Amino acid sequence: MKKLTAFVLTLALTLSLVACGGEEKTTNKIRIGASPSPHAEILEQAKSQLSEQGYELEIVEFTDYVQPNIAVDSGDLDANFFQHTPYLDSFNADRGTNIVSVAKIHFEPLGIYPGKTASLDEIKDKAVIAVPNDETNEARALLLLQQEGIIKLKDGVGLSATKLDIVENPHNVEIYEVEAVQETNILPDVDFAVINGNYAVSAGILDTVLVSESSEGEVPQTYANILAVKAGNENNEAIKALASVLTSDEMRDFINEKYENLFVPVF
Repeated sequence: MKKLTAFVLTLALTLSLVACGGEEKTTNKIRIGASPSPHAEILEQAKSQLSEQGYELEIVEFTDYVQPNIAVDSGDLDANFFQHTPYLDSFNADRGTNIVSVAKIHFEPLGIYPGKTASLDEIKDKAVIAVPNDETNEARALLLLQQEGIIKLKDGVGLSATKLDIVENPHNVEIYEVEAVQETNILPDVDFAVINGNYAVSAGILDTVLVSESSEGEVPQTYANILAVKAGNENNEAIKALASVLTSDEMRDFINEKYENLFVPVF
């Protein structure tokens, strides 16, 4: 009986040591929300480097600009990667959320894409131009249309611009406000659309862009896509590891090579 007891104790101790050893190798999971392209693609590239540091990256894809922030604020996600700071600031103000930027990753220029009309030189009277209906991206779209001489806005409206601020409209264009995710679907029904880069990639139309925002100056930093977390989690070791990988030399090379400088690393 004593021998049996000793054997059981030895076995229990062995199993305990094995379990303890296993705990040392436990992988921590990071749940992050992202737009399918290019954000989820960039995150997929980050997985191997994070795995070497003991972190498992779970990517949850979203096709809208609202739910990823709600999920971070509620704690359902640890982070998200899909938006720029002006959009996040507007979202926090409107929704009462408290989400902050951890790192700037890349810039996606807004572009004007052809629909029923092939070229801006062929713009017709009363042409219909779709723009994103969220506040900051709509203002960017209107500023891009102003850059191309299609409309003129009130002086100084900047990023608060809406279609009500149009003071000159020589072609009598109709500005059609629509949810950003829907713009590529309605291209056959409008003359042009000002589309976010991530949706253009997902739709496979990036190479048809007629004109884009400049990648020079302050614009790329202002509208850089960011890694965002709920306030208070900025110094979480897992988040710091993720930010480090997303701003590494390896990631810069990946973005440049995969997207051929159409999307611009800003770190």
